[in-house]
Amino acid sequence: MLFPKKTKYRKWQTGRKNPAKLNKVATRGTNVVFGSFGVKALTQARITSNQIEATRRVIVRTIGKTGKIWIRIFPDRPYTRKASEVGMGKGKGDPEGFVCEVRPGRVIFEIDGVPEDVAREAMRKAGTKLPLKTKIVERK
Repeated sequence: MLFPKKTKYRKWQTGRKNPAKLNKVATRGTNVVFGSFGVKALTQARITSNQIEATRRVIVRTIGKTGKIWIRIFPDRPYTRKASEVGMGKGKGDPEGFVCEVRPGRVIFEIDGVPEDVAREAMRKAGTKLPLKTKIVERK
């Protein structure tokens, strides 16, 4: 699974959850740059490193040895969780893992080197592993 080699701070603050300000569109990483086909996010979500790895595995299994894959996101944000059956208070929980904040319009995965039908099937399967709505995009 993906995680940063080193972080400056062990725990981050949660961030705002105002729905009016939540779905701002991405400004970076909105075009297919490296491959021919990509998976683009249509909604906002936090994607865990486990979900990225599961998606990567299903894409690799579908495209075989000929294709190449690019992962355009990296989970660098730590999230915490308190242990089970622990009461409220007594501080913040321990770091549980890492997530990546994905905004609408962000290209998450790209592939190249496979026929279009295989690429579209791989991207369709990839979208089912992610906790957001996605669409398949082509390079312009």
